Amino acid sequence: MVSSLKLCTVLIFALCIINATVTAAAAASGCDDEHKKLEVVAKKNEWRSVVSTEYGKISDVEIGDGVNGTYYLQLIEMDPNALFLPVILHAHMIFYVHSGSGRVTWFDVDGETNGNKHKDKDKSEGISIQRGDVYRLKLGTIFYVHSSLNDERRKLRIYAIFANSVGDLHEPVVGPYSGIRDLVLGFDKRVLQAAFQMPEEAVEQITSAKKPPQIVHAVQNSSSRTFWEVEAQFIEVFLGRNMYSLFEVNKKKKLSDVYNFFTGDRDVENCNGWSTAVSSKQSQSLRGSNLGLFMVNLTKGAMMGPHWNPTATEIAIVLEGQGMVNIVCLGTGRKECNNTRFMVKEGYAFVVPRFHPMAQMAFNNGTFVFVGFTTRDRNNHPQFLTGKRSVLQTLQKHVLAVAFNVSNSTASRLVEPQNDSIILECVSCAEEEEKIMEKEIEKAREEERKKQEEAKRREEEKRRREEEEKKREEEEEARKREEEKRRQEEEERKREEEKRKREEEEKRKREEEEIERRRQEEAARKAEEDRKRQEEEKRKREEEEAKKREEEEEMKRKKEEEEREREEEARKREEEEERERKREEAAAKRAKEAKRREEEEARRKEKEQAQEEARKREKEKAKKEEETKQEEEQVQQEETRRQQEAAKEAESARKAKEEEQGRRQKEQEEARKRETEKAREEEDRRQGEEQAQREEQKRQQEAARRAKEEEAKQREEEAGSKSKEEEEEQKQEEIEYRPGGGGEGRVFTKKLDW
Repeated sequence: MVSSLKLCTVLIFALCIINATVTAAAAASGCDDEHKKLEVVAKKNEWRSVVSTEYGKISDVEIGDGVNGTYYLQLIEMDPNALFLPVILHAHMIFYVHSGSGRVTWFDVDGETNGNKHKDKDKSEGISIQRGDVYRLKLGTIFYVHSSLNDERRKLRIYAIFANSVGDLHEPVVGPYSGIRDLVLGFDKRVLQAAFQMPEEAVEQITSAKKPPQIVHAVQNSSSRTFWEVEAQFIEVFLGRNMYSLFEVNKKKKLSDVYNFFTGDRDVENCNGWSTAVSSKQSQSLRGSNLGLFMVNLTKGAMMGPHWNPTATEIAIVLEGQGMVNIVCLGTGRKECNNTRFMVKEGYAFVVPRFHPMAQMAFNNGTFVFVGFTTRDRNNHPQFLTGKRSVLQTLQKHVLAVAFNVSNSTASRLVEPQNDSIILECVSCAEEEEKIMEKEIEKAREEERKKQEEAKRREEEKRRREEEEKKREEEEEARKREEEKRRQEEEERKREEEKRKREEEEKRKREEEEIERRRQEEAARKAEEDRKRQEEEKRKREEEEAKKREEEEEMKRKKEEEEREREEEARKREEEEERERKREEAAAKRAKEAKRREEEEARRKEKEQAQEEARKREKEKAKKEEETKQEEEQVQQEETRRQQEAAKEAESARKAKEEEQGRRQKEQEEARKRETEKAREEEDRRQGEEQAQREEQKRQQEAARRAKEEEAKQREEEAGSKSKEEEEEQKQEEIEYRPGGGGEGRVFTKKLDW
């Protein structure tokens, strides 16, 4: 027990040495500037169902290492005496048999069977498989699987990973495989009949048959030929080979290059467990590839010592029990690259990227067994930190002491050889890791709660500021309306005064014209009477009067012209002053009413404009109230959702005590998702506010533009009105006066001011 505690203490120091020994290697391993946090676990309930029949099912999962990409795994489960129908592989398939037994039959389209040249190209290959077997099938291989009907009636379970190439385990670009039926029946019936030289009824029977599921029952019906037999015959013709029947189990022993974890030699074995790695040296099927497999079996309270893989990434599947996995993330300066620990159970899958130090630990109450695939088996020598194989043994003690900033005697304990260098005793280590993980989860929850409270406080502060801003805007708007009202009243008073002056001037002119008209009539009557008495005198008087009238007309015309010029100059000055005043008013949004427009027209337009502006303000106010109401509803919905999620978490904690560790891992993932969702909502809200500001600016610009257009229109109307008045003033009307009585009539002309 003392030695175990001592060993655990040593391991705490040993993990720290990684930063000094493999910093350069870590930089090349994918710890780059992307700052991605490791997402390396796929739970059992995350496996998706691909095919499910009464005779078996196929499940798959995609798992990523957070650094280099994703990997694709499948679990094929078959009842006894079931058949996995023929498929053609789009990628390399490396599989491990977890339980049951059966037979795999395949044919390589290039005439080469997984590393062995065919002596007879007209023959297919097959191997019997059982629990613990590992094997690889190359891409392009056509194969099918038949599960055995044994006395124990155990299901055949196969874990498989699919690789793009012999050195790349990442998810295939296309699907892992396709059915032979899909490969052939995509062609037209006439094409199939001509290509395969088959009778029309046989082609019709195959193409019209219903597509079977991928896993079927393998029992033959002697009374009639099943679809599977017809398809088997069709495939034989299609391949031009004499393949085995799909229902034939070849009992003849063949040269097998299958490796079995339970019958082969083990690399490491002691009282704490055992470990075996399989490469091309142990399995002929792996030759020509950089792929490998491994299996680790840890007893109660045991640990696979801290180590890392220089050239391999591990993709593991838990077969039995449960345990803790601790992964150290390297790379100085990475913001979100943190050490991670998680618990895994039977059916879980997890990934450890290369150059990431790791340790796997079993709990004190059971064993921990997992199998895995590696991306590279050549030149990959796992580097351990303890025991005789420890990399610390290569450093001098005084260098090691300086690296840890401890004394030489303390540094010597780091390199003291242990009895067990790879699989070690570590009682309660998994339990301690679980407690640390729970504390980290609780800490993350507390931080999330604080963030939510801070966000709520900021939201309330923002809402308060918006309300104050809205109140100030309403007060400013009311003040502007009051000023506008006073300005309009002042303009109305000025227009009334101008109108009164114009009416008085017009009345005075009419009186003068009437007096002048009467005087002229009287003069004409006297002239007519004097003409009879003294014609010569009349002619002279007429000439004098005509001359006098011409002079008066000339003087009056000049006077009118001078008056028009003075009015024009006054009007220009007024217009210039009005334009200058309008330019100085920056906040003016509505156009001024025409100064000389008719009273009723001006009053109607002013009323319509006021009503339109009131409607716009009401619409804008209603829109702002609606937006505020929607934001408040969203906040309430978000708060309700958070409360519901908190209630669900509390209820789940009471009802799922036996699944407590898995639930905590799920809560940690949900916390990260909520944080991401919250950041997304914050970004959407910010974008919405920016959009609202842009729309408000656009509305203000549009209002200013309409005001300018209205002002220009009014100026044009004023100019047109004045031009019309000038034209009317310049018109001359000829009035003909013909006195009663005989004699020749006399015509008088007079300009009338209309």
